[in-house]
Amino acid sequence: MALTRRAVLTLGAALGLGAALTLGGTSAHAADYAFTFQSSDPAGNPNFELQQTWAADVAERSGGRIQITLLPVESIVAHNETQDAIAAGILDGHITDLSYFAGKDPAFGLLGNPVGAWSDPQQMLDFIENGGGKELLNEIENPYGLQFIGATTPGLEAFVSAVPLDGVDDLRGLKLRAPEGLVQAVFAAAGAAPVNLPGSEVFTALDKKVIEAADYSVFSTNQAQGLNDIAPHPVYPGFHSLPLVEISMNKAKWDALPDDLKQVMTDSVRDFAQRQIAALAEADAKAVEAARAGGKITIHDWPAEERAKFRAIARGEWEKVAQRSPNARKAYDVLVAYLTEKGLMQQ
Repeated sequence: MALTRRAVLTLGAALGLGAALTLGGTSAHAADYAFTFQSSDPAGNPNFELQQTWAADVAERSGGRIQITLLPVESIVAHNETQDAIAAGILDGHITDLSYFAGKDPAFGLLGNPVGAWSDPQQMLDFIENGGGKELLNEIENPYGLQFIGATTPGLEAFVSAVPLDGVDDLRGLKLRAPEGLVQAVFAAAGAAPVNLPGSEVFTALDKKVIEAADYSVFSTNQAQGLNDIAPHPVYPGFHSLPLVEISMNKAKWDALPDDLKQVMTDSVRDFAQRQIAALAEADAKAVEAARAGGKITIHDWPAEERAKFRAIARGEWEKVAQRSPNARKAYDVLVAYLTEKGLMQQ
């Protein structure tokens, strides 16, 4: 996609904003390498605040040789334009949901959120680090001028429900909110009746019984917004949605880094992912405790066999995505091979 004129006109102003967000205690002017990254989260969002700790960590680990200015979403370009901005040199890198680029190649959507694949964030990270995911993403992204450094995630979403759900059979006929695309397709394949509603309408639709369940967010967010009060049968830990947030940068600028600083960047991303997962797990645990203290909630934790049934249904929809591009076929093959090797999916 072409970058908007706004992206070029606002660059200077945004960099002025970014100077206030540069962390690490060393002036960017003193750094050997000064990079500007854009997040897909807004300023003030807990995920954005966690991402700022990553920028600070890079500065500290590198002894101030790398300084990263981290900008909130839409500061330079739209959330789904950052790949093009990085390739053009307008941005140096991004921290963003990989599935935003599914329109460029369906492989990004499949790897960004293979609905039903993961029951734990560590499974996804192991796939990236040890299951061929990182190599595949660089094979796909390098031609676009990007270098994939590593992945993190905002966590495994809980599933909001007003009715008891103890397995796949209970999804049949279930009226639920799900976004268009792979999430909606997988739930429909499982026999549910998904509808497309904006997030702002989920509470009202549940309260008025227009829907019975919703794909929405992590448990702590659902609890904070009162969704568990009107839909007291959440499935937690969730079984359907775990988005991959990639940290990538301009490949030519990555290639220009000395090996020790490449290692700093790689290690910092890997450690940041664990910090983010731990912080979100702690928030969820506190929310679960608060919800249970209210005495009106029943948490449903699907057994491994039910999760495997849902994953098998989802595989049929992944296969459809795989037919849409050569890269999507590679993504499908690598994903299924990993899940099969780990005993999460039958041949």
